[in-house]
Amino acid sequence: MGHWIDLNTPHGLVRAWRAEPTGPSRGAVVVLQEIFGVNSHIRDVVDRFVSAGFVALAPALFDIVEQDVELGYGESETQRGVELRNRVGFDRAIDVVEAASDLLQSEGLRTAVVGFCWGGSVAFLANTRLGLPTVTYYGARSVPFLDEPARAPLMFHFGARDRSIPPGDIELHRRKQPSAKIFVYEDADHAFNRDVDNSHYHAPSAQLAWQRTLDFLAENLR
Repeated sequence: MGHWIDLNTPHGLVRAWRAEPTGPSRGAVVVLQEIFGVNSHIRDVVDRFVSAGFVALAPALFDIVEQDVELGYGESETQRGVELRNRVGFDRAIDVVEAASDLLQSEGLRTAVVGFCWGGSVAFLANTRLGLPTVTYYGARSVPFLDEPARAPLMFHFGARDRSIPPGDIELHRRKQPSAKIFVYEDADHAFNRDVDNSHYHAPSAQLAWQRTLDFLAENLR
């Protein structure tokens, strides 16, 4: 069962939702939130990684500026999430990811990062700046950073119907990150993995992307 822990970061204590398998682990995953905080959906993603045999840790990135934020998916909550995301910024978010990965690695766990939406773009920077194997789901804010070279294995998942990540942006990912594995799901929109949101969830795409993610972790966390 998952539980909250306190994570020491350069910006003070940040809560993180942690869970681990009952038997030997296959490595560890830092799970990076969307703009809605470490809500029930992200905690469920943590549980799914644990069910696959990984230790999983989801730092509450918003704690840097406001604690105990868990948002739904309505318009006003989306706007609030955008505001909080902008207040945190990428550099401070990466500091928190580094603290989380340092904790897991100090326990002898090979560690990767998997991020969703804003967390997907933060995860990309965890690869280029921290050298961590990374899977990024529909990170729409990565384009300004694509000239940063990958330092570890890298996988991207995109929905072809995602207007926030048009085909030209996906092509930029292919051109500027030639070593990355890039998958585009033709019937998927943004947030196609968010199974608590029927307006975005696309089960076939989510299931295929999840299996590819697990295969990536198994290969790179041996």
